[in-house]
Amino acid sequence: MARLPLMSRQDLPAEAHPIHDHIRETRGGMPNLFRALLNSPEAAERVAALGEYIRYRCPLSDAARETAILSTARELGIHYEWAHHAAVARQAGVREEVIEAIRSGKGPMGLPAKEGIFIQAAREITGTGALTDRTFQAVEHLLGPRQTVDLIVLVGYYTMVGRVLRTLEVELEEGVESDLPE
Repeated sequence: MARLPLMSRQDLPAEAHPIHDHIRETRGGMPNLFRALLNSPEAAERVAALGEYIRYRCPLSDAARETAILSTARELGIHYEWAHHAAVARQAGVREEVIEAIRSGKGPMGLPAKEGIFIQAAREITGTGALTDRTFQAVEHLLGPRQTVDLIVLVGYYTMVGRVLRTLEVELEEGVESDLPE
C-alpha cells in the first residue's frame, strides 16, 4: 500500500484538474506513479513534463530509449517501471534476446555494441552517477552530443522515478505484473 493517497481527479482542488487531465491524456490513463505524485500537483506537472520529453519528443530511437529504461529499472530493481516498459520495448523493436539479457543481469555481455552500450551506460549512471571515459566516448560517437545528453537525462529521470516509487511504496496497477527477478 502506498505511503500517500493515490489521488483521483475529485481529490484535487479545481485548479489542479488541468494537470491531472493533461497527465491522463498524454499517458492514456492515470498510472499510480502520477496518482501518488499528485499529492503535490506542481511536482507531478513538472515530472510529467520531463517524462513527456523523454518518452515522446526526444530524438533517441524508441529502441535505444526503451533499452535504457529497462536497464535502469533492472539496475535499481524497480518492478513498476519494468512492468510498464517491457511490452513497450518489444513494440519499439527491442529484440527478445536483449530484453532477456537485461532482465537476467547478463547484458551487455554477448550483445552487439550498438545495443549493449545503452545497457552499459544505464548501469554506470545508476551505479556510480557517471560514465567512464570509454563508455562516454562510445555513447557520444554513436549518438552525438544532443542525444548523449538526452540519454543521460533519461537515465537520471528514470532513476528519480524509481526512487519516488520505492520511497512512496507505489504498487503496480491491478492486473499489471513484473517478471523482473528480485
